[in-house]
Amino acid sequence: VETFNGENVQLVRLRNPTGVGSEYVGAWSRDSAEWDEVPMDERERLSSLGDGEFWISYSDFVKTFSHLEVVHLDSDTSRDEPSLHHRSTWQMKLYQGTWQRGVSAGGCRNNTDTFHINPQLQLILSDMQEVVVSLNQHSVMEPKVIGFTAYPLPKNSTETINRSFFKKNKSLINSQYTNSRQVSHRCQLEQGSYLIVPTTFEPGQESNFTLRVYSSKPLKLKIMDTTPQLVKSPILKAPPTLDGKSFSQYEAVFLQLADEHRTVNAFELQELLDACLPNDYIKSCASMEVCRQVVLALDNSGSGRLKFSDFKDLMCSLKSWQAAFKSHTKEKTGILKAERLRDALNDVGFQMNADALSILILRYMRKDGTLRFGDFVSAILHLSVAFNIFDSKDPLQNGSIKLTLSEWLKTSLTC
Repeated sequence: VETFNGENVQLVRLRNPTGVGSEYVGAWSRDSAEWDEVPMDERERLSSLGDGEFWISYSDFVKTFSHLEVVHLDSDTSRDEPSLHHRSTWQMKLYQGTWQRGVSAGGCRNNTDTFHINPQLQLILSDMQEVVVSLNQHSVMEPKVIGFTAYPLPKNSTETINRSFFKKNKSLINSQYTNSRQVSHRCQLEQGSYLIVPTTFEPGQESNFTLRVYSSKPLKLKIMDTTPQLVKSPILKAPPTLDGKSFSQYEAVFLQLADEHRTVNAFELQELLDACLPNDYIKSCASMEVCRQVVLALDNSGSGRLKFSDFKDLMCSLKSWQAAFKSHTKEKTGILKAERLRDALNDVGFQMNADALSILILRYMRKDGTLRFGDFVSAILHLSVAFNIFDSKDPLQNGSIKLTLSEWLKTSLTC
């Protein structure tokens, strides 16, 4: 309002939420002296107040209140509020996801080695606009500390962003982190593509969540994930120039255990590995279950037996897998944190998506959230067989295969 002496005063209309009780009696309250300084037409225009409503100067409002929460009503909720029927409703996109230990529970940005495994959502805006990002957790009894971070995305980004991106790029938006049911952030964004990463504060904490984005204009929101792919063969072929001395020792033990056709089965392979592998760390992959998987992965004849050349391929592959495993076991040799399984598998040759990784974690992760070398080898063999079977049934590389029930049973049991 403008007073008689030309002063502009900013006023805020408030309402006592109960609508009853004591009224506000400060400056600009009902019938206060300040209204005498305002022209009658302005005074009449601002006098129509509902029950419990009052005016307060903006300067007094700022002094009186320390916190302001803005409630955004979605289109369903706003139908019940008659005063909003003529207003434009928010457009809303949502994604319901999960923070799973070892798969998608990487923690906040403080955890540089695991932050990239969190769910990654791509937000695409066709125009500059104001948006509200809201993250809800579904943990009611034991709420986690949650929040989210957003980054500008390079053009044409469709697959999961790797760890190096987050080390090189600064975030654009950082919400507060709190154990509230909901964390929200309102901001103005330019046209373009953005990456939103919802997280728990600590890594390894599990919960379901819903992320919503509200806007006045159309937008797109989609999960970013990696397409499963065999980047390189994980099972290496032993080179012809392999050191003859060490392998001549292996061959002597191999021939002692082999049958008349110079082949070994899974039981004999276990004895062989137990005799040839150097220490407990490596021998963790000499279990009966792993030996059965080795035979399924390396035997092309269907006889369930391996030749010495297959054994040489296995020993070369184990050396390569051990190097990949060790490069991701920073804290303690021989123990791989589940959060690093995706990157370790990638080094071996497997590009994994979240759904497949989730199954691997459920199958191989131990109670303490880690994998041993034997678990890692088992996962590699499991994936090798799965990819090989699919490729053999998809010669034209269409990305889909058709199986009868009998074929499905054989395939799934072989994996």
